[in-house]
Amino acid sequence: MEKMEYAEELVREFLVFRGFTNTLQSYDSELRSDIGQSFQLDKILDLIFSLYIPKFQSHNLIALLGFFNNYLSETTLVSTFSKLETSLLRFYVVHALQSNRADKVFEFFETYGSELLQKSQDWTHWFAIPHMKNPNLDPEFKIFFTKEWYEALRLSVRNFFSEIFNATRLPALLKISSEMNVTNLLKRDVMHLNLKLSKLQALLAEKEAQLCHFSSMEGTSSSSNLREDSTHMSKDSPEVFPIVLPRVGQSEISQLVDGPENIKSQSISSKSGHDSTSLLNDHLRNGETGDPTQKENSEEEDFPEVKVEHQETFLGHTSPITRCRFSVSGNNIASASLDGTVRIWTYDTSTPVSRNATIYCGTEILSLDWECKSDRLLLIGTSDGCIKAWNVDAKRVVCDLSTTEAFPSVLDIKCSPVEPIFVSAAASGGVGSNYSDNLGFASLTVWNMKTWKAMTVLPLGEDPPAITSLCFNHNGKILAASAIDGMIHMFDMSAGLQITGWPAHDSSISSILFGPDETSLFSLGSDGKIFEWSLQNPGQILWSRDCSRFCYPLKDSKYCRHEMALDANGRRLLVTSSSVRAPIYQVQGQLSGWRTLAHGAPITAVDWHPTLPIFLTGSADNSVRVTSLSS
Repeated sequence: MEKMEYAEELVREFLVFRGFTNTLQSYDSELRSDIGQSFQLDKILDLIFSLYIPKFQSHNLIALLGFFNNYLSETTLVSTFSKLETSLLRFYVVHALQSNRADKVFEFFETYGSELLQKSQDWTHWFAIPHMKNPNLDPEFKIFFTKEWYEALRLSVRNFFSEIFNATRLPALLKISSEMNVTNLLKRDVMHLNLKLSKLQALLAEKEAQLCHFSSMEGTSSSSNLREDSTHMSKDSPEVFPIVLPRVGQSEISQLVDGPENIKSQSISSKSGHDSTSLLNDHLRNGETGDPTQKENSEEEDFPEVKVEHQETFLGHTSPITRCRFSVSGNNIASASLDGTVRIWTYDTSTPVSRNATIYCGTEILSLDWECKSDRLLLIGTSDGCIKAWNVDAKRVVCDLSTTEAFPSVLDIKCSPVEPIFVSAAASGGVGSNYSDNLGFASLTVWNMKTWKAMTVLPLGEDPPAITSLCFNHNGKILAASAIDGMIHMFDMSAGLQITGWPAHDSSISSILFGPDETSLFSLGSDGKIFEWSLQNPGQILWSRDCSRFCYPLKDSKYCRHEMALDANGRRLLVTSSSVRAPIYQVQGQLSGWRTLAHGAPITAVDWHPTLPIFLTGSADNSVRVTSLSS
């Protein structure tokens, strides 16, 4: 069901507003135990057949049936439910007689008798049933006392409720978020159209001024000559008509909204082209070694600036960003910093902000990963051997694990997309300026997310080099792991054994990802080389890029781990950058790509939205940006 979590937040807000604290506690308790996050038919059936009828709560039963009667709007369903309602009330009377509680039958008819007669005259002969000695033997009533009738009734109730909730319509509360999103999109479209209109009006005024100017200078010229001159100017003079030039290396940024919690919203119309001077300045500013002029002459140098529809900047951190991740729905974002904090925030104005939180870990955060089933659990790995599980709803750490003292640096964490388990890659060494040399040996541990205990340690051999990146396939059966010695290891999670591996890079591997169809695996080396490997023929390269001009080492850097991210379609590969702009490569395409808009410092963390053309960039300038690509 769409936007279930948003609807839950609305219910919680209402209960707090009304002061229904006991209901709120029960509501939160049931939410924490709710796994499926969907319509649960059995709970409604239990309410009717295991509580209201057995406990003779006729008023609650009548109220529930009245609610469903008002809920339905289609005539056919109302007629069907009316028959079902009559059968349920008759079962209430039969159950009371079978339990020797004739007093409950008298009470029922005394309270609701007149109302029942107004609805249907079929109830008339039922008023005699509490006075009969053996109504189960009466030809008119004995069918209602049989087990077959009861089972048929229960099945009918199940089928009816399943139909109205799963096929007919969604609760109105679950449609609010979608309607707000549609409204926001329409507002954004109107805003963009207004911007385009103002630009066209300015261009029209400029052209009219030019025409007047030419008319005054060449009064004797014919109108045809004037049109030729105007056409010539529009093609050759960028100062007169800048809007028609696709190679102006600048961006027009219009400030629209200053959101809460240090989030700045911008609408950006990007006009991109050759900007080698700015890229050269980026290289020189960040202390790149070598001859940048030679790199400018490479075939991949002329990356145009990406076309952006909307961008928001989060300024809540006080130190360089180490990791940033979208949640599984894409509604929430977690970003970590060298200042030892993790911040959870949302960029969508239609999403509730009550989940926003700051987690103080007191040490450098090396890894982040969201639970794959929902947006409610975030795992955090630190440099002092801690793995924290943060519950977004409860806003607290629900579990605080520790690796062994021999492996204090939790370099990566990955949750299984299917099972309630996650794998941690810990190293015996720490991080620093000589990052790869200081990591030491590796340990891969599988953890159970129900018991929060270690299940097993995956075999890597004796004194294995540190594991830097992990990745599950779609069903969680295969785990890929990359190491600082350039090796890629593949594990069968059901057997807990390594099934294959191959040397992929001459240097340390910084990041690995499964391809979109999972027949390939991407790897990014610390030398800036990207390879796509065939999984059908391990060791065979399907595609490659050299992004060393973006991934060169920085002086005195503590955030030198590069990473990459694939978009939802598996066609665009975003890579971190030692420059202020990050490259976006077209996978299996031509030698062309895009560059992101500039940060104020190197780009240290990246991620893609799970379904939309939106990406995250975290920077050493302490900011995190959410960028939406224009279609």
